[in-house]
Amino acid sequence: MLITVDPSARASLAEQVAVQIRHAIARGELRSGERLPAARELAASVDVNMHTVLRAYAQLQDDGLIELRRGRGATVLRSGNASFDRLRALVSELRDQAETLGVPLDDLYAMIKGAR
Repeated sequence: MLITVDPSARASLAEQVAVQIRHAIARGELRSGERLPAARELAASVDVNMHTVLRAYAQLQDDGLIELRRGRGATVLRSGNASFDRLRALVSELRDQAETLGVPLDDLYAMIKGAR
């Protein structure tokens, strides 16, 4: 699992780490029961503070994706490969709908990006 961060990005470093781990879980690259690198180890490899990684891990734990245990590290609770496949199907369906309605892909992207 390769994680990179961009200090000039709008998202915090912790959010960038969490998003990349979340995507790895969703794609099935990280499976249920698999252990994540120790916070200190991951922080060193990404060149961020260990507390940044701990904040990312806390976000993922709050989302129910990983379990944190003192002295045992972080473990993936559930793999989201099926969820990722479903999301891919929904995106494909959305793109088809946009085409049918004559909405350019750039406009669709802007709509998605602006939706909250």
